[in-house]
Amino acid sequence: MSDSVLLDCDAEGIATITLNRPEARNPISDQEVIEALLAVLRRLEADMSVRVAILTGAGSAFSSGGNLKAMGEQGGLNHALPAETRRNYRYGIQQLPLAFEALEVPVIAAVNGPAIGAGCDLTLMCDLRIASDRARFAESFVKVGLIPGDGGAWLLPRVVGFAKACEMALTGDAVDAAEALACGLVSKVVPAERLIDEAKALARRIAVNPPHVVRMTKRLLRQAWRADLGPILEQSAALQALAHATADHKEAVAALLGKRPPVFQGQ
Repeated sequence: MSDSVLLDCDAEGIATITLNRPEARNPISDQEVIEALLAVLRRLEADMSVRVAILTGAGSAFSSGGNLKAMGEQGGLNHALPAETRRNYRYGIQQLPLAFEALEVPVIAAVNGPAIGAGCDLTLMCDLRIASDRARFAESFVKVGLIPGDGGAWLLPRVVGFAKACEMALTGDAVDAAEALACGLVSKVVPAERLIDEAKALARRIAVNPPHVVRMTKRLLRQAWRADLGPILEQSAALQALAHATADHKEAVAALLGKRPPVFQGQ
């Protein structure tokens, strides 16, 4: 695995993913970083011992998004034919929102600092977001003469609403942590020194629940985000049938009746 993305899994089933290019403010547009993130997500999906993941950045930034230095050295990507650029997006950074969408492990973005452009959109790909008081968010593509090519135009309105998404994307202006909390971009703001502890506390509240049911619940929520009620009711019935058959469901009922804490084995 590339050292541009680090993965640590603890005994509680909490995985911590760290974007690890602090000297460049953790850009994610380089193919090496994209492939490393995709490899991490595949690993998490396959490992049933992982119950929840935290995504954060090393150093002072969460992610600067695109690697503008590399773009400048490449002539602003003008070296490629438009058809080649389109293909590079499809098989490059656009694989990330698809992978996060397919992942059944819940992911918490612990936004430690600026999340700019594609870095802002990366937080939107996660299921939950908490921010340090040093965090800033900017859908800033317009500032460099680009559009959100990584799926931000789909993601941002679903999180903050259409009008706020328009304001952010059309001005490119940054919002601070307090404004991000007010518009629903994050669910909590904490002092910077407490960010990871708070993220892990939230992760533990998820990790104590039956892992199969947590994964199915996330899948159902993701599908319900964009589907009509009828198909979601059908999917809910199918997943509930699976949940009823798990040993963890029987343990939960037995523990409730026995007035004791449940012990879930992921079975």
